[in-house]
Amino acid sequence: MLEGTKQIQTATPDGKLVLDLIEGVQLRDAPTIVEYDSEVCEIYDPAWGLSDLPIVYVYQSLVRPGRIKSWVYHKIQTDRIFLLSGAMRFVLYDRRPDSPSFGRVNDIALTERNRALLVIPPGIVHATQNVGTGDAIFINLPSEPYNHADPDRYNIPLDTPEIPFRFERR
Repeated sequence: MLEGTKQIQTATPDGKLVLDLIEGVQLRDAPTIVEYDSEVCEIYDPAWGLSDLPIVYVYQSLVRPGRIKSWVYHKIQTDRIFLLSGAMRFVLYDRRPDSPSFGRVNDIALTERNRALLVIPPGIVHATQNVGTGDAIFINLPSEPYNHADPDRYNIPLDTPEIPFRFERR
């Protein structure tokens, strides 16, 4: 007899994601307010208390369908990522040996119908995959301005054995 794999709980009865986030990672839902002639979606408000770090730099990134942006981490910078359009998978790995969530992986799906502000502290390795059929666009509101002469960006090969996660190419 063919046995399936039992699905684990992914949401509460009131629609909240069940996700054991890595220490310091924050995810704030960003509902779209729909009116008869318009829509609005708040991206960031310091009053939310997610990060007391200033907004000093903002950039937009586009990822083509099926593409994966490699593992990266920062030693100083906190990322505040907001998906504008498309469907993206954000995978995070806690490589900080002193962290209570050391070794934990978070696999977070965001779409233009399920937006959120994702806050990623320094030391958390992260990669993104466009899982949609069109271009995916997100913005980042990092805590540090980009230093072109000495970027706070450390790349790790996508197939590193140190991270217990493998992307499936679509």
